[in-house]
Amino acid sequence: MAEAIQQLILDTLDKEGEIKDTRTLVLPGYKEPAATHDSQIIILGALNSLSSRDMITYTTHETVSHVLTQEGAQIALQGSHEARVWAACPKKGEGAPITPKQLQEKVGAETAKIGQGQAFKNKWIGKEGDGFVKLVDSITDTTQLQMREVDSTGTLKAGEKALADLRKRKLIVQRKGQWFSVRKGPHFSTSTAKPETDLTVDMLASGSWKTATYKKYNFEADGIPPNGGALHPLLKVREEIRNIFLEMGFAEMPTSSFVESGFWCFDALFVPQQHPAREVQDTFYLSDPARSLPPPKDYYERVSKVHEQGGYGSTGYRAPWSHEESRKLLLRTHTTASSASMLYKLAARCRGEEEDVDEAVKREGAHASSTVPGTGKPGPDGFRPAKLFSIDRVFRNETMDATHLAEFHQVEGVVADRGLTLADLIGFMRVFFKKMGIENLRFKPAYNPYTEPSLEIFAFHPQLKKWVEVGNSGMFRPEMLEPMGFPKDVHVHGWGISLERPTMIRYGINNIRTLVGHKVSLESVERSPAVRF
Repeated sequence: MAEAIQQLILDTLDKEGEIKDTRTLVLPGYKEPAATHDSQIIILGALNSLSSRDMITYTTHETVSHVLTQEGAQIALQGSHEARVWAACPKKGEGAPITPKQLQEKVGAETAKIGQGQAFKNKWIGKEGDGFVKLVDSITDTTQLQMREVDSTGTLKAGEKALADLRKRKLIVQRKGQWFSVRKGPHFSTSTAKPETDLTVDMLASGSWKTATYKKYNFEADGIPPNGGALHPLLKVREEIRNIFLEMGFAEMPTSSFVESGFWCFDALFVPQQHPAREVQDTFYLSDPARSLPPPKDYYERVSKVHEQGGYGSTGYRAPWSHEESRKLLLRTHTTASSASMLYKLAARCRGEEEDVDEAVKREGAHASSTVPGTGKPGPDGFRPAKLFSIDRVFRNETMDATHLAEFHQVEGVVADRGLTLADLIGFMRVFFKKMGIENLRFKPAYNPYTEPSLEIFAFHPQLKKWVEVGNSGMFRPEMLEPMGFPKDVHVHGWGISLERPTMIRYGINNIRTLVGHKVSLESVERSPAVRF
């Protein structure tokens, strides 16, 4: 249809030189000229296509016309309300007057209500007793004639006053229209073959590009709006949690070592070398290189001794110590390995050494808050309090399900000070989670090799409608802290929470595989709101 109209316009221009009024065109498949608004819209599409190829130029002319409403169209077909009321009434003296109830049953309640007043005003009917009768033998239904005139011409010869009266009665509505005058363009042709939009390999090979016509570039056209970058929900929650830590005076630990030794990941934390977590079913071990560099010799000997023989008030595990097990390289199963390394550096002055955690934080490029660890004055034993945190990836050889992946993010924090208690840890966790918007918490006693006492942290998931474990916490054991060099009265709170599970709770996600992995919808990432804690 579109190409047929384009061809009609070109043939008419070729024959007559110009088209003064497109309302005179007879479109293919029609017998009447294209005088209606809808016909001109169809013609406009063809004109725009031809104009884009410089085959024609056209001028737009605005018009104002009127169209019938649904009520007006009914009047044009069946007559006005007053005419139908007049037709329903008997002649005076030729029958019983028609009662209002009978009139409603005959012409309808709405027509009877509207038509009575106008018929009385025109003196077409009169009242006789309790009913109505005709007063004249014939009438001229001016309203019906006006409707038919508007329907065919879009206006009235009677003028604007009559049109305004019909608009007031909501029988017609005003509609703006347009028609066009058309002339030949600089590239006028009677052929509607479309110009090429791309230069193809085949055109270059055949040489047809030399004679082909090409569509002109429109440098004024708006391009496709580019999609801006979007932060993944995990990154949004990560930044919010990070800001909470910084707001509470913590310093960020360097955690760039995805690969750790068995010593820092397990041994330094007083995890026995025979613990099930160190089996290949739970931990990813490296095959090349398979062994780590040796840790500090004196510290290594103290750790191996407390494992094998006990010390610091502990009997140890009384199990053989394996240097091979300690030197194995693995993908870290928790960021507590980095925490152990930083605590060892924090205890440097307690051991009479110069290196301090402040320098380690700055050297590794991690962020230190305005209250960096160790800002207090050191005591006689060289200890200074510290608050440290990290947020990074860890790896575990786990079976994947709705709440578990083999790779996830761990949020970890440690607080080192004198005289800390379990009540301090619980109070801190409640404040921390409240800032995240999670207030429905439970704490359950648990066992960890390197903390005593230990607590599991549970939060209620409103979508899963059950309690979900979101973290683990406790107070580091003396067997872990004292070999590092900390005084006996120094206690350290430690806790680790998943980044994924608080994010799932915050965004109402019930399957972790729709948050991380190949099933994640990019559209959902773009539309996910900024998290508010």
